[in-house]
Amino acid sequence: MRIALLGGTGDIGEGLALRWAYHTDHEVLVGSRDPERARAKAEEYETELASRGVDRTVKGFDNPMAAERATVVVLAVPPYHVADTVEAVADRLDEGDVLVSPATGIRRDDDGDFHYHPPSAGSVTRLVVDAAPEDVSVVGAFHNLAAGRLADLDADLGIDTVVFGDDPDAKDVVTLLARGIEGLRPVDGGGLASAPEVEALTPLLVTVAANNEGMNDLGVRFR
Repeated sequence: MRIALLGGTGDIGEGLALRWAYHTDHEVLVGSRDPERARAKAEEYETELASRGVDRTVKGFDNPMAAERATVVVLAVPPYHVADTVEAVADRLDEGDVLVSPATGIRRDDDGDFHYHPPSAGSVTRLVVDAAPEDVSVVGAFHNLAAGRLADLDADLGIDTVVFGDDPDAKDVVTLLARGIEGLRPVDGGGLASAPEVEALTPLLVTVAANNEGMNDLGVRFR
């Protein structure tokens, strides 16, 4: 499968790119608003993989070109860039493509604690749905992952990611991709209406990690 990570030069994009390139045979494309930056980061990822004996090609493009070449497009961008990013690539998406949204709205209070800060649409995932073409399915996943832990290929993940969406086939595709990452277990979170509950977990994890020693790479495991 060919996966485009729009904003693939950032923290969560780096982690997913490295993990998919390291653990699977899927083709990984790095997207950015700046194609030169995308190509430079793709080369960095290739170098990291080569240092571990993995000979993989990771290509970098601007976001529209990356989206055009992929069947699964992950929006690894900050929540306030999600709608603009989807609109910028909408005409490059084909019927049957899958958009994956891992972003969540977060604000920090005066005491330094983090809280869920959804947009007026109700969730960041809903922003993606509203901006996406009607024939492109949206799936929420990869919200509650510590980016540093994900990008550290020596780290044993041992965590879960909640996958939710209204299109069962699209959910199956994303579940398969998540399962391909060693140590990451996908769990079914229901339909798109679950977005606020799933997205709200991220700021809680960030606050717990910040306030408790040794929990900087905190994740979720459902038992």
